[in-house]
Amino acid sequence: MIEILEWYGAIAGAIAAFMISLNPGTRKVGWAFVIFVTSSIALIAWGFLSDKGIGIGVQNCVLLVINLIGVWRHLGPGKPPEPTASGG
Repeated sequence: MIEILEWYGAIAGAIAAFMISLNPGTRKVGWAFVIFVTSSIALIAWGFLSDKGIGIGVQNCVLLVINLIGVWRHLGPGKPPEPTASGG
């Protein structure tokens, strides 16, 4: 189980970073931050359950807060819909 948390956290973080690097638009970036949140949760769990990962666990506590801010900014209430190619 611990190994699954470690690898999920690493792979999900890489996928989310790649999604954000493409700058696909506000909502898709917001969903990338959701993936980052799940990555942080997995790495927090791994970090505190593993005898070698406490530093990663602490780091991801901070990253979890940052990622939650990203979710709020991109998917939170009151966000206007993104314009479509037809201008609407």
